[in-house]
Amino acid sequence: MYSKVIKILWVLFGLGVICAFMFAISLKQNWFNLYGGFPDPSVLENPETELASELYSADGVMLGKYFRENRTNIRYEDLSPNLIKSLYASEDIRFDEHSGIDLRATAAIPFSFLRGVKRGSSTLTQQLAKNLFNTRRSDELKGKLSDVKLLGLVINKFKEWILAIELERSYTKKEIMEMYLNTVDFGSNAFGIQVASQTFFNTTPEDLTIPQAATLVGILQAPSYYSPRFHPDRATVVRNKVIGQIKKYYDDLDIEQSLDITMADLDSMMTIPMGLQYEVENHTKGLAPYFRAEVKRELLRLFANDPELQGYDLFGDGLKIYTTIDSRMQRYAEQAVEKHMKQQQKLFWSHWKGQGDPWIDKEGKPLEGFLERAIKRTDVYRTLKAQYGNNAKAIEKELNRKKKMKVFTWKNDKYETDTTFSSYDSLRYYKHFLHTGFMAMDPYNGDIKAWVGGINFKYFKYDHVRQSYRQPGSTFKPMLYSAALEDKFTPCTPIVDAPITFTPDETGSGEPWTPKNADNYSGETMTLRQAMARSVNTSAAYLVKVLGPRRLAQYARDKFGFKEVRDDLFGYMISNDDKVAGKTGYDMKPIQAVPSLCLGTEDVSVYEMVSAYGTFVNKGTWTMPLFITRIEDKDGRILKEFTPMTKESLNEKTAWLMTYMLRGSSEESGGTSLRLTQFNFRRDQKNWKNFHVGGKTGTTANYSDAWFMGMTKDLVAGVWVGGEDRSIHFRSIQYGQGARQALPEFAYFMESVYGDEELCKELGYSRGLFPEPSKPIGIDLECGDIGDVVSEIEGDSVEVDKAYEVPKETDDGIL
Repeated sequence: MYSKVIKILWVLFGLGVICAFMFAISLKQNWFNLYGGFPDPSVLENPETELASELYSADGVMLGKYFRENRTNIRYEDLSPNLIKSLYASEDIRFDEHSGIDLRATAAIPFSFLRGVKRGSSTLTQQLAKNLFNTRRSDELKGKLSDVKLLGLVINKFKEWILAIELERSYTKKEIMEMYLNTVDFGSNAFGIQVASQTFFNTTPEDLTIPQAATLVGILQAPSYYSPRFHPDRATVVRNKVIGQIKKYYDDLDIEQSLDITMADLDSMMTIPMGLQYEVENHTKGLAPYFRAEVKRELLRLFANDPELQGYDLFGDGLKIYTTIDSRMQRYAEQAVEKHMKQQQKLFWSHWKGQGDPWIDKEGKPLEGFLERAIKRTDVYRTLKAQYGNNAKAIEKELNRKKKMKVFTWKNDKYETDTTFSSYDSLRYYKHFLHTGFMAMDPYNGDIKAWVGGINFKYFKYDHVRQSYRQPGSTFKPMLYSAALEDKFTPCTPIVDAPITFTPDETGSGEPWTPKNADNYSGETMTLRQAMARSVNTSAAYLVKVLGPRRLAQYARDKFGFKEVRDDLFGYMISNDDKVAGKTGYDMKPIQAVPSLCLGTEDVSVYEMVSAYGTFVNKGTWTMPLFITRIEDKDGRILKEFTPMTKESLNEKTAWLMTYMLRGSSEESGGTSLRLTQFNFRRDQKNWKNFHVGGKTGTTANYSDAWFMGMTKDLVAGVWVGGEDRSIHFRSIQYGQGARQALPEFAYFMESVYGDEELCKELGYSRGLFPEPSKPIGIDLECGDIGDVVSEIEGDSVEVDKAYEVPKETDDGIL
């Protein structure tokens, strides 16, 4: 009887083995599409996962990433032994022994089930198969029986067993461990151990301690449920459970020998705090967010149009994009913006305190219906419009409903505060802020070194370097003066500050026009250099009268690239027309050849202005700004390299004379940039004559736009400051002029750059002179009555200080 039972059991076992074997064959071959397909064998040899593309600065600092799944791969050699041993103890203690399936663990499942103990048997290799090929959810791998509840689970398990065996045949244990840790999801948008270590503990996988490693390994059991950020008590429990497993397998893991950790040490680790340093990486944080957003726009356009790059996925292919940005200069630029704009915002609030809202018309009267018109351009209004249609009362009710929200503020280090606002309250609040755009460029090769498109990317995403076009005011005058120098004028040409009138035919508007200075007319005769240094409008009007507005418009476009539709990454330039402008996303009209162009009435961008001023420093060669140098794939193969487009625009003589003219604003008596002498990078130089700094201020007629363009022999930088709308501005020139609103931002940046000796040594920067032309200029610059420049600057500095004296400011009304 006993032997008969044994035979029956053996027969049943044999039949079970045969059935399992046949089931495996039918599963692998997907008979009648009952089970769904398997991944292609070639995919098994080189499984693909989404990798974040990384953006790097010129000095090797990672500026940010582009991703759907934030994942960065790491090598096995860079994994901490603490992590490896935690993973072994918790997930797969016999990982080194099995070939993809742990038969002992699988056989123990029924006994655990009978004891009421829930346990898993999936090896790390099986989990990797599930993660790589999405066996549980992929529609491509589903068959007719896949959705049958219990049977579908069995099918998936068999698939994972087969895939695990094939993975074990294709890869070493170290490679499987590496792939596993690079593919797992830790929650909080952290895919892979590299990102998870940074997200939860601000460290690297190489430096993980046992408690940290145990926490991350524990998270894998249920990322949301065991999140240390949202469920710290649960995370502590699962961490200690993993440490308990390490204790259980203490000898098998050689803990004491390999890690020099005792049982007592492990016990104490269960009592220590979590030590969480949680910071989810996203596109609004980190260095240069406005720049990163602009690079993304350019890359997407490039990948869509360049045949060499079509098919690449910026958000999943793990590309490496190398830029011209210098992380140190970028940080200095952001610090300069923060310091300056905090000051300006306080002044702006103080200036308007008790005066009503700052949106006014040309006569200084409040703009009626301003907020009602503005709110119709917001996403909130469009959403409500889609929901309520033409029900204006319902829309208005929602727009006035108070709700809790976070808003931007300058008053704390987090730059945000909690408040209760309606949509109208929020809009009114944000319309009171001043904005800025800053860019610095190497004038010789076009490398953009710093880019700050606004005051805070999280709350104000519109970029004021390249997207924004505003009137440049007097910063446009150097284009006119350079044309004059190429004609018959010299820096010493005398010019009279007297009214210049343009006839109705000349203006094209049917009305005569007589431009004025800020302080009317002096009747004084001065040199051309002095006139530009003091930004005398009548001088500019005289020059455009002689040269003609048509010539100035053509000159600005042909010599300096204004208002041309450019494809910065493809490296060619095409003329502007409506079809091309619409096709490439640029919405620009040709420069209007009108007399007022001499005063900067044509909208331009900071990006265009910086490249234009670079022409003067670069001996007359205009260089297209460059911000990407090369793109590599995930394996380091170069996909594309970029070089800037250049154009010989001015002769060396004219270019050098313009640097001499632009120095005048901080060297001549009455120069609009004399305030530069109050800042350390100029004031503390004993031999400041050996340190050339050129500059030009710009202020529009109603103070809506304040500009400063500045340059040294090493860098050209541009600053714009103003309200989001042109109707939002200061009410007087004392506060609204470029020397006050924009110049200090440039000065703060230059102080930091030239104060960084290590940076200057590395890049070859120094307080020096603008490069001389290769041939003598052949012009006598001793104009006669120029006087002692040093004494005049020192004397005027006192007057400048008084002119810029700020009334007492308070924080009243500032959130």
